[in-house]
Amino acid sequence: MMTTVSFAEVPTPVGTFVLAMTEAGLVASGWGSQAGLAGRLDLAEVHDADRTAFAVAELNAYFAGELKTFETPIDWRLMSGSRLRVLQALHGVPYGTAVTYGELAELSGSGVPARGIGSIMGSNPIPIIVPCHRVIAAGRGLGGFSGGEGVETKRWLLTHEGYLPPTLLDL
Repeated sequence: MMTTVSFAEVPTPVGTFVLAMTEAGLVASGWGSQAGLAGRLDLAEVHDADRTAFAVAELNAYFAGELKTFETPIDWRLMSGSRLRVLQALHGVPYGTAVTYGELAELSGSGVPARGIGSIMGSNPIPIIVPCHRVIAAGRGLGGFSGGEGVETKRWLLTHEGYLPPTLLDL
């Protein structure tokens, strides 16, 4: 059976977010356009709003402050080896918390050093649902973030989840 992908674009407070769903689950997501995400996948596209509906509803509930744990199934096909172990460990980091790059390295049991964890976070194909924004620097600084508007998007997500207190600009 040939694997296909269906896309949905979701407007969010941190920009348009695109979801790519195979028959097995969410295979990729990110900021920008469907065309940009489709270029990273070598799958035939189908238009199937029913396939993406649950993930869209969960994403909307997350941004409305009504969802803390995603139940959208994940299709891990774009990941393997240490990268897969790190991202699967990250998937279990709870809403409203954060781990350092080193803590995630240890949690994953992957043998990847903290610097390598940063590279894996930067290439995470499923941000928000596999929450790379919850990985911070050892001194509890934010560290980097390659999604949306960069570190400001990370700050917004961590504030939304209650990990960071709101600033005067958020009030």
